[in-house]
Order: sequence, then C-alpha cells, then structure tokens
Amino acid sequence: MAEQRPTKQQLVYDELRKRILSGTYGPGFRLVIDAIAGELGVSAVPAREAIRRLEAEGLVIFEPQVGARVSPVDPGQFVEELSVLAVLEGYATALAAPLLAPADIQKLRDINAGMVECLDRMDSLGFGSLNRDFHAAIYARCPNPYLVELIEATAARLDRIRRTVFVQIPYRGKASIAEHDRIIDLLGGDDSAAIEAAARAHKLNTVTSFREWQASQASS
Repeated sequence: MAEQRPTKQQLVYDELRKRILSGTYGPGFRLVIDAIAGELGVSAVPAREAIRRLEAEGLVIFEPQVGARVSPVDPGQFVEELSVLAVLEGYATALAAPLLAPADIQKLRDINAGMVECLDRMDSLGFGSLNRDFHAAIYARCPNPYLVELIEATAARLDRIRRTVFVQIPYRGKASIAEHDRIIDLLGGDDSAAIEAAARAHKLNTVTSFREWQASQASS
C-alpha cells in the first residue's frame, strides 16, 4: 500500500509551526495568509486552515483589524508548562527505567560529562542542547508513545520561550548536573517511585529558580 502524502494544509502547518518554535517568527510576527500561500505555493484555503490549527494550539492569535499574529510570550505560561513537563517527564522516566540498557546508562553519563565541559567553558547553548539530549535519551525508551508526544510538544513550546524573552536566564549549572547524577544512579535500581520523584523534582527546581529570578528582576 502506497504511503499517503501529507495534505497541503499539513505541509503549511508543519512549516509555520517549525518557524514559530524555532524563533524565526517571533512573538507578534504577523502571518499574512496571501503572502504565506504565495511563498509556499498553495491557495489561501490550506494556509488559513493551518493558521487556525496553530491558533487552537495557542501559538497564534487573531486580532480584529490586525489578523493572525504569533502569540506573545507570557512568563506565567513558562511556569505552567514547565510544571506540566515535570509531571510528564517524571512519569515517563519511571516507565522507561526498566527498559534502559547498560549502554543507555553509559550514554547518560557521557552526556552529563559533556555538560560539565560546557559549564567549564561557559557554553550555555551547548549546555542546554546536551540537557535536552539527556532527557530525550531517557524517554526514547518510554513505552507510551502518546506520553512522549506530549513531552516533545511541551518541550518545543518551552524552547520557543527560552529563545525569545528568557534567553538571559542562566541554567542551574552544577545543581542540574548533580540532579542528573542522582537520576542516573536511581535508574540503575528498581525503585520506580523514587525515580519518578527525582525526575519531577529536577524540573520543579527549575521552576523555583525561575521564580527567584523573576523576584530579583522585580526588585532591581
């Protein structure tokens, strides 16, 4: 049976979503339907439908006499989505733990060692990239594909926020690496409750750090 080709609406949706999440289209960027349709070689109908899908996801807003714009970034959204990600990743880590092979555990140790090197040379972008690789290597073994899909979608939205107004927030550096070490040690055992709690707390500690950063900015 031949593989079904994506529709024009799907192609437009995928391209616009990629540009928004990558930061190519930043907060407030106007999405002009005719211009998008012309650039991507489709009619206005699939372009409009794709934008409506993005609106349903919260990535786009419609305003009277303005049209479609990339949604502004809300600091509260960062806290809310990171808190949700803490729950999702905690559960996914616990599910993945019994399926991690020794090679997977070694990969996690290697990634964490790379994060130490990035910290030493003050490479925040490399640190962040390896941090995402660390967690992705764990939930790649998660047997629940719908849960993984939710994690990836939430993480992508968070990355969009980090690349816009919150790029100046420092990573937690040594604390994050130490928490990774703790998670790795727990993954070698069979205490699923402890594994889930440690993975969840790891993300929630970032929420606490962000709130402290917000407070310091407000008082400065």
